[in-house]
Amino acid sequence: MMATTTMTLPVSMGAGPFAIATAGVTKRYGRVQALDGVELQVPEGAVYALVGPNGAGKSTLLRVLLGLTTPDSGSLSVPGGDPRVDGARVRAHAGYVPEDQRPGYAWMTVGRLFRHHEAYYPSWDAVYARTLADAYGIDPTRKCRALSKGERRRVQLLLALAHRPPILLLDEPTDGLDHVARDQTLGILSEHLADRSTTVIVSTHRVHEVESLVDHVGVLSGGRLIGQLPCSTLRAKMLRYWADVPDGWSGSPRLEGTVIRRGGRGREIEWTVWGDRDAVLRDLSSTGAAVREITPLSVDDAALALLSRPEAS
Repeated sequence: MMATTTMTLPVSMGAGPFAIATAGVTKRYGRVQALDGVELQVPEGAVYALVGPNGAGKSTLLRVLLGLTTPDSGSLSVPGGDPRVDGARVRAHAGYVPEDQRPGYAWMTVGRLFRHHEAYYPSWDAVYARTLADAYGIDPTRKCRALSKGERRRVQLLLALAHRPPILLLDEPTDGLDHVARDQTLGILSEHLADRSTTVIVSTHRVHEVESLVDHVGVLSGGRLIGQLPCSTLRAKMLRYWADVPDGWSGSPRLEGTVIRRGGRGREIEWTVWGDRDAVLRDLSSTGAAVREITPLSVDDAALALLSRPEAS
């Protein structure tokens, strides 16, 4: 019998050092298992995309890392300490953009809100805050309650960046922004990251919007972290193969466990496969398939493919 290759997606990022790490983190809300044994590993200085559909547990995990939600079990290490014990210190080291776009203190003017935050962050950079406000066209005399959805998001981004924290936790940071503001935000983030070493987790289900910034990715589904790895590894090992096959072709038994998506029609196949490129090419060729094109997937397409697998449901 011919041996079948089984897909094994990396779930460990190696020995570190890690700016953020969790082990066996769980969180349940009634019958809902929001987090299920999450082993998150974010290297120092990395931009880590935490991807998954709505309800995957992304926002819960960020809140756990900030000490805003207490996990049921597991261990956590975040700059500033353990957020269950040193929550205030952890939050002082973090810039946070929540999924909820309300900036809080709706009765305040935007300028008053900035001064309020400045009082809590000794590292607040007032010059940088004004630069960001000018770039975003933020009017400090406006009341927070009067801001549009996009304006609220821009204010939140300024609040997260202006004290130049060592970590940024961004939950759907481009949500509510139009195309111009999204491009502007990505440019601001790129400049911010180039200016100093910062560890970033971007939680999103729209990876294509932040893909240019990301160098590591974790795939979260149903509260489980089903894989995490450098984007370079993902692009090298998840490839799309176009091939012509003979009549009556029955597939490649060796690849059964590694084919993530099957497509094509007639005597043409379009398969997405996880594995070593040369080994996959040999296996397909040995069955009579004539491979004519091999292309890498974007991180967005790769994440979507992984999440579409039955075992990710």
